[in-house]
Amino acid sequence: MPPLPTSRFDFPVPERLIARTPAARRDASRLLVVDRASRRLEHRTFAELGEFLHPGDLLVRNNASVLPARLRALRPTGGQVECLLLQALGGGERWRCLVRPGRKLAPGATFAAPGGEFSGRIEARREDGTAEVAFTTAAGEPLTAVANRVGAVPLPPYIERARETAGETNAGAFPDRERYQTVYAEPSRQVAAAAPTAGLHFTPELLARLAAADVGTADLTLHVGLGTFQPIATENVEDHAIHREVYEIPVATQARLFPPLPGRRVAVGTTSVRTIEDFLARHAAPLPHPCLAEAGIYILPPREFRGVDALITNFHQPRSTLLCLVSAFLTPGSTAGVDWLREIYQEAIGREYRFFSYGDAMLIL
Repeated sequence: MPPLPTSRFDFPVPERLIARTPAARRDASRLLVVDRASRRLEHRTFAELGEFLHPGDLLVRNNASVLPARLRALRPTGGQVECLLLQALGGGERWRCLVRPGRKLAPGATFAAPGGEFSGRIEARREDGTAEVAFTTAAGEPLTAVANRVGAVPLPPYIERARETAGETNAGAFPDRERYQTVYAEPSRQVAAAAPTAGLHFTPELLARLAAADVGTADLTLHVGLGTFQPIATENVEDHAIHREVYEIPVATQARLFPPLPGRRVAVGTTSVRTIEDFLARHAAPLPHPCLAEAGIYILPPREFRGVDALITNFHQPRSTLLCLVSAFLTPGSTAGVDWLREIYQEAIGREYRFFSYGDAMLIL
């Protein structure tokens, strides 16, 4: 099979369609429904999702919670430092971080919060541009507790906000701390550097209506990393080095991924797809214990799917691995979904759907 050029996943998105604030109500987002069998498109709202789900269907969702991981600090010289917590490394408060300005923060450099809540020391620099930082907190409390007080939400780079303090309502009437988080996110699962955005459209009321209609839910946890925003820079998509992300699947969720099934497995977001497909590629039956593993799977056309029958997803950035996944799902086992996805996205642009993390959604049946 010939290589798949990355240029086929490239297209212009008008600036006016990049959603920088969420919809007034989560489920008021628009929903583009794609029927793969008939190739029919319907333009609805997310609140109408239940009309396309059946009793026995299962929503498989990522319950990862976003840590307010963007910390601001000062160097001893007074220079500003921005530190983004990416991964706890163990051995005390040692973290893998993105730090800026990187060129001025060599190993041994130190910084501290203006209010004295924490201090940090660069221990090492990695080839990927991240740093290993050893933190000390003023009261000896966990750094995550400090981040929840003084940190800011790590919004995607295309969403610009004023540099404000924790608890900011810097999206105007929409506090990012509330809206850049799913309503079912588990506070004990503050492991995401970015929100699993397909789930942002659900409300407690919508979930209650779906439960009353016998649509089930099953949770897993994928530690969403910044690699989700990394564009494909290679000429062909196959040559891209895919990022790796840790995931956890409890025993109860594992059991519901295998036949016999009462209905369809509806993945809420590409993070759920990646977790499910990586797990099922490794295991032919549920495990007797929770699964903790690292997904290095790269889903691109052509591909067959083992554990996903329908998909809820947002509209993604050009040249992204997420577009590869969605195009593969449109026409399993074929590369025809690449061109069809371009047609669908042109329809969405023509009808002025809102794109990216705070944007509208698509349901692929």
